[in-house]
Amino acid sequence: MDKFESQSAVTGLGMSDIGRRLMRDPMALTIDACLDAIDDAGLARDDIDGVCTYPGMISGAPGISGAGAFDVMDALRLNVNWYNSGLEQAGQLGSVVAAMMAVATGLCRHVLCFRTVWEATYTQLQRTGQVRYGGGGGRLSGGMEWRIPYGAASAANWIALYASRYMHEFGLTREQLGQIPLNNRRNAALTPYAVYKEPLTLEDYLNARIVSTPFGLYDCDVPCDASVAFIISHVDTAKDCRRGRGVGFEAVGTANSERVSWDQGDIRYEPGLVEACKMMWSRTDLTHSDIDMVQLYDGFSFNALCWLERLGFCGEGEAGAFLEGGKRIARDGELPLNTNGGQLSAGRLHGYGFLHESCVQILGEAGERQVPGNPQTSIATSGGGVPGSALLLKAL
Repeated sequence: MDKFESQSAVTGLGMSDIGRRLMRDPMALTIDACLDAIDDAGLARDDIDGVCTYPGMISGAPGISGAGAFDVMDALRLNVNWYNSGLEQAGQLGSVVAAMMAVATGLCRHVLCFRTVWEATYTQLQRTGQVRYGGGGGRLSGGMEWRIPYGAASAANWIALYASRYMHEFGLTREQLGQIPLNNRRNAALTPYAVYKEPLTLEDYLNARIVSTPFGLYDCDVPCDASVAFIISHVDTAKDCRRGRGVGFEAVGTANSERVSWDQGDIRYEPGLVEACKMMWSRTDLTHSDIDMVQLYDGFSFNALCWLERLGFCGEGEAGAFLEGGKRIARDGELPLNTNGGQLSAGRLHGYGFLHESCVQILGEAGERQVPGNPQTSIATSGGGVPGSALLLKAL
């Protein structure tokens, strides 16, 4: 198959400071990450001819977006042939897929992709009266009109319902589910930028306060302030970039046949994943045994469990047994999972952190947390709600 994926590569990685309540302007974080990525690729700003981001500047979700494509194009004085941003994409990493297509079709040679969050600082500003949540008045519409009256305003409530149903049907225990946050915390201890590195025991996990049954505190990801950026380049230019190589794309999964809804599908699983996984596998000759590690979206621990099953690393209802004891998903196990600590410990980098970690590991630049055996492949996923996307990456 002549695939568009084979035409592009990640040639530059950038990351701003990451932390809780950094009290920095989100645009400053964005520029730090973008300049870092451009420099990491060995490029200059004049080389950047495309910009892509998720979700752009959107109203009604303070802290979720710190900068849009126009903001960065103006701040860095970029002259581009193509740009894109928006919320309705195949997960947060759908913006990277869009950049890949722009490169493959000849619109651009080097696309700057970025994702910025500043939820922790925004919440603090709101608590201290320095900002106000805008809007108000009128009637609720859409799904929220059925949720707010019951106090179900958070995805923690909605995804907890899936987890409860899954536990009821398949016998998953909290001890088994807890292996995901325990594994993530062990990996975060070796990650310099991780928000939480303190040791976490199974007893700590089980005794933590319940957020939304069955989720306890450590089943929920960590809102933070951060920006992550990438340079997506035409594969022919990778040899001319700083490293002389990049990280390639083997296959992407962006399909979705389910209703774009939190409550109108298979209520045992997070929605919007199954078709993305099928599509990704249909676009490669690689099989499960060829995958060296997985970096799976874990806005909540159960999200990562859903990705494990939907990707086919275990059968329907078998994730509990797969996770039992945590050895299989350990950094030195058969399928290393979320080797930087994921969003549960490293911080909620909203999907971009998983692509960043995949690249760092494949390039052999992960330091103490490097997966043994020189990993050559990785799957990175995104989508904490609907829909999702899956990227299969490979060494070039």
